[in-house]
Amino acid sequence: MGGLQRFEQRLEQAISGVFARTFRSAVQPVEIAASLQRELDNKAQILSRQRRLVPNTFVVELAESDLERLAPYDSALESELTHQLNEHAELQSYVFPGPLRISFEAAEDLGTGRFRVRSKAEAAVTGHARGATGRRTRAVIEVNGTQHPLSAPGLVVGRGSEADIRINDPGVSRRHAEFLITSATGPGADGPVSVEVHDMGSTNGIRVDGQKVARAVLHDGSRVQVGHTSLVLRLLQEAADV
Repeated sequence: MGGLQRFEQRLEQAISGVFARTFRSAVQPVEIAASLQRELDNKAQILSRQRRLVPNTFVVELAESDLERLAPYDSALESELTHQLNEHAELQSYVFPGPLRISFEAAEDLGTGRFRVRSKAEAAVTGHARGATGRRTRAVIEVNGTQHPLSAPGLVVGRGSEADIRINDPGVSRRHAEFLITSATGPGADGPVSVEVHDMGSTNGIRVDGQKVARAVLHDGSRVQVGHTSLVLRLLQEAADV
């Protein structure tokens, strides 16, 4: 029995026999499963002879009518699709950079029975603050939807456990890049004067706004690429304490 047949049987069991009635004239879940597998196959990037990096975040766009039919069963479908993709990835020696996430959205330009899939590789990110400075944080690093405070003297980004922002991206070195911040001090100080990023001798280097550099001065909105992951500097304007 093929993987997609097993998927369909598991899903029928999970939603208590209403499978056929619910999806008779709408998008078929097995079609979504097959499309997600193709998305892995088409976007696989070679890491080594035995390992290939694939997307782990998926958005399935559907017609509003199909989304409404799907709504009561979306949790069961998401669970079975996740199981199916993990199974397919194991067979193909694919590597996910972070946890699998599958969501469903309405698309006005799609008719009943039509769907499309968007995907991207999104590394799992964890972070911890380096000692407090006693001043309000005025700069943050945004990465994969999370914000990490940046305060003097700075922080290290990498894949290793010693990094301040740890990114589970196979293209990132254990200690990949360092963000350095010079903060104003004394009466009237109101935030960072300068933020720089330095490559720490990483295997794949860093890019700032698309340009490969060893070091660079950053500004609000600067995008730093490490491996397959983008980090964006945000300089925040906050009211001073009174």
